[in-house]
Amino acid sequence: MDRTIIIVLDSVGIGALPDADQYGDAGADTLGNLARAVGGLDLPGLSQLGLGRVKPVPYLDDNISARGVFGRMAEASVGKDTTTGHWELAGLISERPFPTYPDGFPEEVIKLFKEAIGRDILGNKPASGTVIIEELAEEHLATGRPIVYTSADSVFQIAAHEDIIPVEKLYEMCEKAREILTGEHGVARVIARPFVGEPGELERTDRRKDFSLPPPGKTLLNSFVQAHKEVVGIGKIIDIFAGDGVTESDHTINNIKCTEAVIDYMDEVDSGLIFANLVEFDMLYGHRRDPEGYYQALKDFDERLPDILARLKSNDMLVITADHGCDPTYEGTDHTREFLPLLLAGEKLKANYDLGTRSSFADMAATIADLHGLPAPEDGRSFAGEILS
Repeated sequence: MDRTIIIVLDSVGIGALPDADQYGDAGADTLGNLARAVGGLDLPGLSQLGLGRVKPVPYLDDNISARGVFGRMAEASVGKDTTTGHWELAGLISERPFPTYPDGFPEEVIKLFKEAIGRDILGNKPASGTVIIEELAEEHLATGRPIVYTSADSVFQIAAHEDIIPVEKLYEMCEKAREILTGEHGVARVIARPFVGEPGELERTDRRKDFSLPPPGKTLLNSFVQAHKEVVGIGKIIDIFAGDGVTESDHTINNIKCTEAVIDYMDEVDSGLIFANLVEFDMLYGHRRDPEGYYQALKDFDERLPDILARLKSNDMLVITADHGCDPTYEGTDHTREFLPLLLAGEKLKANYDLGTRSSFADMAATIADLHGLPAPEDGRSFAGEILS
């Protein structure tokens, strides 16, 4: 292959993993339960690629002759978060989970953070971002104290009104938190959550920024860069990999804009890796348990999929997958531990080929490396020989 395009539909899982009960996720099924909640899914583009062949989903065609290769992948890493999922997709299996803080961060962490930023904080508890912002907005506006909160994920989130703490200052606070949160307290991500508006009408802005731990080893992205090939990160890819292995980035987080960026880069970049994350499935609809919004976001992407497929050249491969689940019908607001769909298309690939179930997301990275003549990643087994026509 000359070029691979990876599109991660953030949180679009396709059924609970066998160990999901250990994570409190027995019965989770993002696509299946979504379909049941909205009365079935009409996604002709994804159906054409074999999404309905991966497992039965109401109203997705399971008899279609798929355009390419379809299957699913199980997570080998311990966890169900964005960072763990993407690192495994890039060839690194995480054997230990990132720390989480169901009771808020310990005093030694908060003390260091307050000293670093020179002011007190509000919050320090697990919460929905939109809920805690509304809860503490008036006090935040009156005192200028940033709102610190976490979730079931390994995250240290800092929210601030853009008129009270300018965005660049908020980013500086996140950088100081990132310096503190290492070792025992090495959370996967520190996240800036700027917002605007008045109490009762507050909105988080698109200037969110993630400050991630760097990957602990060489990833697929590094292999491309070391071979002097371009790696374009779209959406929060550059944040997830802490900038490591990304040669160019479009940091938009809007699904439609990310999809348009994929199309634009396919017109501009002839070789290498285009790697996109479409975060709004997860951020706006999965965590907020909004099946109708989730389905509309899927339909919006599906409508643009033909434009992506039309731009595939003879030595291209398109990969559509996810990073974890976030069942919008499930209890709570957390991610869900699920299989990922894996849809592959390209002129050099077999058509209508059922890949079955792969035991690790890292198999995808190993396969891409194999097809590009790059060194194998740390983890994963290539299935390149199985899918070439």
